[in-house]
Amino acid sequence: MNHLLEVAQAISALGFLGYGTTCLVSQRMKEEFVRYRLPKMRVCTGVLQIAAGIGLVAGYVYPVCALFASLGLSGMMVVALWVRRSIRDPVSGFLQAFACLILNGFVFLGYLARMMQKI
Repeated sequence: MNHLLEVAQAISALGFLGYGTTCLVSQRMKEEFVRYRLPKMRVCTGVLQIAAGIGLVAGYVYPVCALFASLGLSGMMVVALWVRRSIRDPVSGFLQAFACLILNGFVFLGYLARMMQKI
């Protein structure tokens, strides 16, 4: 399970570092956040996603960073699903957020289990 957890962590870290950066620089993301009815949250979302991506990378050395980063990203994905629902996106619009929720939930539970074994 250790390798699967580390791969999931890497996928999430790379994905959110990229998505967070896109939130900050892309015109398309500016338009998406207007569509989400959250234009003022775009920069905050991007910064938080980059910070969490860095936290996931730091988690290879400091596991508590991965624990909190994956928990934060899971929370963000719950909010993303709620936003998608509130703007009545089709089911296909939910898939990425749902997959990221599952991925980060897996990372969170994996690190939580590791830490509980040490107690």
